[in-house]
Amino acid sequence: MESQIRTLHKKLVSKEISCLDLVKEKLEALKQNTNNTVNSLLEDSALESAKKVDQKIANGESIRLLEGIPFGIKDVYMVQGTYTTASSDLLKNYKSAYTATAIQKLLDAGAIPLVKENCDSFGHGSSSENTIFGAVKNAINPELVGGGSSGGSAVNVAKDYTVFSIGGDTGGSVRQPAGYNNVYGLKPTYGRISRYGLMAYASSTDCVGPIAKSIEDIRIVLNTMSGKDIKDQTTYTSEAITEEAISSNGSIKSVGYFKNFVESDAIDEKIKADFFSAIEKIKAKGIEVKELDFFKSDTLVSTYYTLAMAETASNLSRLDGTNYGNRIESENLKETYSVTRSENFSEETKRRIVGGNQVLSQGFSDEIYLKGLSLRDQISQNFEEDFSEVDIIISPVTPMSPPKIGDSLKDPLAMYLSDAYTVGFSLGQLPTLTVPQGTETGLQITAAKDNDELVLKFANFLKDTI
Repeated sequence: MESQIRTLHKKLVSKEISCLDLVKEKLEALKQNTNNTVNSLLEDSALESAKKVDQKIANGESIRLLEGIPFGIKDVYMVQGTYTTASSDLLKNYKSAYTATAIQKLLDAGAIPLVKENCDSFGHGSSSENTIFGAVKNAINPELVGGGSSGGSAVNVAKDYTVFSIGGDTGGSVRQPAGYNNVYGLKPTYGRISRYGLMAYASSTDCVGPIAKSIEDIRIVLNTMSGKDIKDQTTYTSEAITEEAISSNGSIKSVGYFKNFVESDAIDEKIKADFFSAIEKIKAKGIEVKELDFFKSDTLVSTYYTLAMAETASNLSRLDGTNYGNRIESENLKETYSVTRSENFSEETKRRIVGGNQVLSQGFSDEIYLKGLSLRDQISQNFEEDFSEVDIIISPVTPMSPPKIGDSLKDPLAMYLSDAYTVGFSLGQLPTLTVPQGTETGLQITAAKDNDELVLKFANFLKDTI
């Protein structure tokens, strides 16, 4: 698909459309949508921004590529003066005092935010059902989940309610919903984009990620948000990725896949067959394909959730209704903390806090948490060895098709296992892109750290191959 950002930019500059009409059209679509993607609309500010863009054009001034382009924001990002709820009871009336760095960079480029998007509460879920606003409905089949935790963001892009959206990916929360809704979703290399102003789930794997309908739009938004930020010490300076750099596939000679992913009993036979069909098409283009050995899916899921639950228990300890949030008074301070957290956190969030505190507790931390850290180091070492043999690793995004709304809530363990193919790349802090090709829920493309350019390059290759 052609870049929607470039197409709309040309139409704005030529006055084929007005920015005000474009924004009004998107806002109306968001209001009328039946997929339950909206937590709050930023209507007044969006209309005011659109008028300013139109005035610049009328005055003969040039506008930047992203100027006037409407986008959506997962409701875990701070945007000053807006409700930032994390789809939770605790923060349902909380207004941000500042703006996240990644979002500020988009605002500085002139992009116009329209909506704070529905998601799993605090990012805790793989279906966008764990939310006080009700389940997000899949863009293709509304009886199915939208995926999580960035479900509202992926559905809005798929339905053209936003040109692009900004999700958050901790263990697959951009890539999996992108796969469920047949759009592109990128988890960049950890540290490429500042996490400042993103509500922390698991700080060591949280990533800001764009969702869009074209590789070019992913590239444009990625470049805009990337860069060193003094407010996030994990960030680093990265080179901008050019359109020319990702248009040629010449540097990619070999591709690997993890045979245990596709030999597992857990994978749907249709997804497995489609994956191997994609492999054959890649081979037919003269690229060498290698089988690789990797950790078992249950080991990856266990390691990820051990560490993620520990980190979220620590990160959410600050939320007790004292400084912000929905405080429930009780007989004494201790009871107030207890009741506030008990009543305002969802069952899934409480499950993760309890699990995290358990693995961090005395008598368990050595046996469980430290073992998880050791396994993470082994996983990273495995990736280093793999990328000495191949340029790219591809894999299915999910082992199964999207479940029906309600099914995941009945079986949290099955929901955790649905992340089996995404969490390993998160633990390795690698750039990974979901492309809407190859299987029902797409394919994942992964490269070594800070090789985001190679991921986009191979995505362009696949677009013309599969």
